[in-house]
Amino acid sequence: MAGIKRAIERHRACGLQVFRDEDGFTTLGAVLALLIALSLLFSAAQVQRLNAVSAQVQDAADAAALAAQNEVAEFMVVVRVCDAVSLTMSLTGLAATGLGVVALCTPVTAPLGKPLMDAGNSILKARDAFAEKASAGLELLQESLPFLCAANAASTAMAYGGGGSEYLALALPFPTESGEIAADPLEGAHDLAEEAEGKAADIQEAAARAEELAVEAAAIKQRAFARDCGDTPAYCMHERAETLAGLTGARNPLYRSVDSWSFAVALDRAREYYAARLAQEAPEGSTVEERAESALRERFYQLAVRELEDAYVNEGEGFFEASFPRFPRNSDEVRESSLYEESVYPISAANGQETMHAWSGCPAAQGIVRYGSVRELEEGEFERCPQCNFALSSLGKVAAASTSIENGFEYHYDAVAVAAAEYQQAMSELAPAASEVKEQAGGLFEQIGELLGTASDSRIDAAPPGRYGTVVLAACLDETPSSAGFANGFVSSPGSLGARVALSSATLLEDEADQQGSVISSILDGLGEDVATGPAGIVLDCWSGLLQAYADGQSALDGAIEDAAGALPLASASGLGTWASGAFRGAVSAVGLQPADLDTLKPILVNSAHVAKKGNSSFGAELIALKQQAIQNPSTSTDLVSSAVGSAETALLERIDGLEDGMELVDIQLFDGGPSITIRLALPPVVADGAEGFVRDAADAVRDLFATVTGVRAWE
Repeated sequence: MAGIKRAIERHRACGLQVFRDEDGFTTLGAVLALLIALSLLFSAAQVQRLNAVSAQVQDAADAAALAAQNEVAEFMVVVRVCDAVSLTMSLTGLAATGLGVVALCTPVTAPLGKPLMDAGNSILKARDAFAEKASAGLELLQESLPFLCAANAASTAMAYGGGGSEYLALALPFPTESGEIAADPLEGAHDLAEEAEGKAADIQEAAARAEELAVEAAAIKQRAFARDCGDTPAYCMHERAETLAGLTGARNPLYRSVDSWSFAVALDRAREYYAARLAQEAPEGSTVEERAESALRERFYQLAVRELEDAYVNEGEGFFEASFPRFPRNSDEVRESSLYEESVYPISAANGQETMHAWSGCPAAQGIVRYGSVRELEEGEFERCPQCNFALSSLGKVAAASTSIENGFEYHYDAVAVAAAEYQQAMSELAPAASEVKEQAGGLFEQIGELLGTASDSRIDAAPPGRYGTVVLAACLDETPSSAGFANGFVSSPGSLGARVALSSATLLEDEADQQGSVISSILDGLGEDVATGPAGIVLDCWSGLLQAYADGQSALDGAIEDAAGALPLASASGLGTWASGAFRGAVSAVGLQPADLDTLKPILVNSAHVAKKGNSSFGAELIALKQQAIQNPSTSTDLVSSAVGSAETALLERIDGLEDGMELVDIQLFDGGPSITIRLALPPVVADGAEGFVRDAADAVRDLFATVTGVRAWE
């Protein structure tokens, strides 16, 4: 500066104006402006650099907080996996038992019944063992969780350093306390399995008897269908009605399958046929004999129409009752019919002797005195009419021919009538056997449905330490020179940056996942690779279906049961297989299973006050007080920090006892020959390397740091 003053004085002596010219600009002024600008620029850059270096500890604190809270997230994933396995094992065990009962209801699938029930019982036992082991493992892991969080945070902070920087971090989950994890045995499940096993023989025997009777009944019905319309265009009721009475369309329907046909079709066809024949009846010629035969046929058709009016067919699920009148085919059967008692035949008298005639139009029927019956003709003393030659045999021969040979309608009708009676007998014997199966199997299905509801309400859940979040105290202990990496002649930085401290906090947020990325997707790894057949394959497919669509709740349960039942060949003559499948699925559909939460949890950064305010821990209260006092009077916060750090250290070290190297929670096999289920938790690598020392060192370092600092900036 002295040199500048001397230069100015010399210029003045010379009479020159160096600080101005005609444009107001001088060389010296420009130099000064440039120097000042550069000084300000380098000063601002130095401040920014120092702030950036100081802020690195906040980045380390944030990373440590996320790493600590990630342990809680992984723990909750394991909890949900255990819940998924436990619940679906309960559902699968009960489903296998139910499928075994369903299989017993048909002779074809009966051999699968006991293996399925055995598999179900094994799975239920495995479920109880799994739940017990999982609860114990989760309890141990839960007790160790605060330490795991602290160890992972400390390890992350150390790894975050590098380049000569040393970072330490102390993490404490909120709250540090945890709730009890319990998974009780499924009450009543094993009693149900024993009951099902005890009833298996009775159900199988009754189902076999029902199937035998159903096969017999089906054969009878098939025979009746053929005689009614199944043999068309060969002789049958349908063909004869069309040929002899000209019946077509709805009055003479044609069915192509016995499954859509019923005995009522044949009964209605007979009604239409005899009504038409009665209306169409006329003598085939003009002789007395032909006219007499026509009159007797008319009597026969009247009898048929009259008796068919009272005929009926009543049938329903497992029920059949029918009344098909049988028409007389000979003189003996006429005596047993109403034709024998009808007083409709004219009687003439001559020379004190009575004669009975076939009809009033008989030429010899002169001087009719009264009307009589065939019974009276047989029991009385009558002269035989020389014209119509009427006798009991005359009436017996009316339907004899058409009933005895296949070109007569009565031949096929009578076969259907006989079949209807046989079918009714078979169905009456089938009903008790089927009822026994439905009563015993249905009772088991109801119990299974109730237990499925109980199982759906029995879930593994946890309230672990850190469920509200984790708070991390991080510190950078290295002494960084103020001018390191930024030496210049504009800003003098002879000192160094001291240790820096930051506070961070993280909590958990649910991350929606699809089926491929859900918390249970790992359970399925390799499951589909096992090629299992028979009962084991059915059970594994059912369990796999429940797991793969676990998030769908009731719809998944219904779908898995439907697919498993569909794998059984349940078609049978008795229909009990179809009934059992429907009854079982009905019991399952009433459970109302709610979807499970499959979303994974991810840690996110939040304001530490939000985490500290939750729970009633002393550390949380001290932390809030520390933040408030640090803002108001930073120079007096050292004691509060030391107290808070001490509380955190004590809480963490208390949880280290009992922690083993590695955490395999449970390893269990579903059933003999079935897949194994292993659930493990990957612990931070630092755990095996003396993490207790990390926790103690971090706590000591933070306490020492605050003991040497006379003032700190406000917490972030």
